[in-house]
Amino acid sequence: MNSAPAQEPVRIEGPAGALEAVLEDPAAGVAPRAFMVVCHPHPQHGGTMTNKVVTTLARTAHAMGVPSLRFNYRGVGASAGSFDDGRGEIEDALAAVAFGRQRWPDAQLWLAGFSFGGVVALRASTTRGVGQVAKLVTVAPALGRNFGSLREVSVPNCPWLIVQGGNDEVIDGELVIDWAEQLEPAPQLVVLPDTGHYFHGKLSLLQESVAPFLQA
Repeated sequence: MNSAPAQEPVRIEGPAGALEAVLEDPAAGVAPRAFMVVCHPHPQHGGTMTNKVVTTLARTAHAMGVPSLRFNYRGVGASAGSFDDGRGEIEDALAAVAFGRQRWPDAQLWLAGFSFGGVVALRASTTRGVGQVAKLVTVAPALGRNFGSLREVSVPNCPWLIVQGGNDEVIDGELVIDWAEQLEPAPQLVVLPDTGHYFHGKLSLLQESVAPFLQA
């Protein structure tokens, strides 16, 4: 797996107060073609911006010279505020997007997220004010739960990749797969056999699954 560029701690002004974030730019000083905002798993189940799947998504962007922005939702780590059942976390993601657009005004936006963060990224991608999303990556999105109710999820108008483990022990992977296959337009779907929710021992395979989508 590719090594990470230097980490730059940044402060993002969010709706509930300052958000703790880390910016990693593999080609600092060069205007990038895109930047990636990565959303982390559920904060009430230990999710933070240092999650291994989250950092793997960032590394995948770095391998292409694309900077990433990882952030802690409100109430996580040094971020102000408290958990808001997903609604406020979407606002936090939009604040991170706004920060990235200000930092790299001519770059495309890539949105990504894992588990709960996959739903945050998905719903943020169709929220008014997000602007144009060039690519969306959702890894084992926690769909089918209250915040990820399939009835409330809009289909994004951008290229979209779902990566789902075939042996997911946390969410209903079959529900995600069946739902995705019925969408129009259908997202690109990659199912990794013998892979659990946290991609233990499969992070390199995850990177290999996401890289072609980002390169296209």
